[in-house]
Amino acid sequence: MSGRPLRVVVEADGGARGNPGPAGYGAVVRAASTGEVLAERSAALGVTTNNVAEYGGLIAGLQAAAELGATAVEVRMDSKLVVEQMSGRWQIKHPGLRPLAAEAAGLIRRFDTVTFEWVPRERNKHADRLANAAMDAAAAGTDGGTATPKAEPAAPRPTWEPPVDSATNRPTRLILVRHGETTLTAERRYSGRGDVPLSERGVAQATATARRVSKLVGSTPVAAVVTSPLSRCTRTAELIARATGSPPVVVEPDLVECDFGEWEGLTFAEVRERWPAELDAWLGSTRLAPPGGESFAAVDTRVRRAVAKLRETYPGAAVVVVSHVSPLKMLLRDALAASDAFLHRLLLDPGGISIVDSWPDRGVAVRTVNDTAHL
Repeated sequence: MSGRPLRVVVEADGGARGNPGPAGYGAVVRAASTGEVLAERSAALGVTTNNVAEYGGLIAGLQAAAELGATAVEVRMDSKLVVEQMSGRWQIKHPGLRPLAAEAAGLIRRFDTVTFEWVPRERNKHADRLANAAMDAAAAGTDGGTATPKAEPAAPRPTWEPPVDSATNRPTRLILVRHGETTLTAERRYSGRGDVPLSERGVAQATATARRVSKLVGSTPVAAVVTSPLSRCTRTAELIARATGSPPVVVEPDLVECDFGEWEGLTFAEVRERWPAELDAWLGSTRLAPPGGESFAAVDTRVRRAVAKLRETYPGAAVVVVSHVSPLKMLLRDALAASDAFLHRLLLDPGGISIVDSWPDRGVAVRTVNDTAHL
């Protein structure tokens, strides 16, 4: 990326004629210092809503900025809804927008800084023009996509599709379970790749959790119990499988806990005393890893891969996922379209249960977080 600017401005827009109606988006990436246009993106989306199209413009603009090697992005849009939702000030209530916001949030994590600013439409004319051309193409039934050669390769279309009526489709239900307690858990010590078994109390917690899961699923068959390879999870998974009709127990390596490196087995206070600067840096960025360990960004990559595999393998089914604090927090953060700050604020107890439903149209509903009433 030598010679390319690090700070860029993304101007994005989208719209639909009829809402829903023929829709399209446009995005422009400019050098922040000069205003030079570095990339343009636009595409027709068929028939969908204004809000979906506006998110499409944002996603396309962020993709183009990432390809240019930008590290800092200023997003300017005339969509108050998208700006306020992505800034965390407004809730994302419509299920069709949540996966789009989650996709945008995933792209945002690729940059050092991203800011959002609402601008009036007259200050967003370039992106608006591209979006209107894409809407014309959608109405005519053509693709209408454009990409300048200044950002190579051309950005792909967003990985989502326009939402359909999810009420006619069954969701894939992920019943997320944190393993029972271990000796390190009880002492609040970092417990990553070390294969620490369940304590006596942990076995009791896992047994109670298994009974709770069996009641939650009722007569609905559990397609599989998918687990991290570490024994504290596989033992929990075996107890759950036994209580829910003995579905297959499937080991998924991507669900293993974060590697905490030299912090393994230490308390937060001990790490603070020995690595104060490194700890502060780690708390401030998911891209940084503990000494000799793994970054949360790396955990995020494999957790998303595992979740995509689950949704593809078990569409419309109930699946129990037994894992650790970090992977489960990653999954819940994405489901809630939350920021990285969520990772250090959410508490997940040993044996706690969370439930996430995902529909074929990528709609997501988080039904339960850290249920511990059974413990």
